[in-house]
Amino acid sequence: MRIIIFGPPGAGKGTQASLISEEYDIPHLSTGNIFRSAIKNESKLGKEVKAILDAGDLVPDEKVVGLVKEELQEDKYDDGYILDGFPRTVSQAKAFDEILEKNDETLTAFLQLQVPEKELIERILSRGEGRTDDTREGIKKRLKVYKEETEPVLDYYREKGAVQEVDGTGSIEEIFTRITTILPNN
Repeated sequence: MRIIIFGPPGAGKGTQASLISEEYDIPHLSTGNIFRSAIKNESKLGKEVKAILDAGDLVPDEKVVGLVKEELQEDKYDDGYILDGFPRTVSQAKAFDEILEKNDETLTAFLQLQVPEKELIERILSRGEGRTDDTREGIKKRLKVYKEETEPVLDYYREKGAVQEVDGTGSIEEIFTRITTILPNN
């Protein structure tokens, strides 16, 4: 199974991706986790990414695509995976299509978590990740960047007929149940 979980900041992508990973025994590839680890370790990539994220901007496509492409070459991804935080731009989506095609693979599901903006803001403020832009203004800027730069990915996959919308409100368990009814049985 090859799954993309998609939605704005605070939609619960990471939480649901972890549950899917466990339930379907596929690895969870989170670009955010890779970046956070690099930032924590103060690597060269980490310092570059921190400066970009602190400004509320997205990491450049070529950097993200290279990272994901390299990661997906590991054997643990041979039987599938769930992508969280990738692709974030149409350019990244097209690059991912090329990766799939080259490996003679197809996308199993594109899950779009739908959550009202007011709830997204409250979730981010309450989760306390400690990002310097975890303020109402910072979150609104991130949501604006999402709408302008990331939401077009949704249209790209809609044109392919791949998008499956999931109500992202309610308890973690309720949302996960909605997802499992969409995904094929193992």
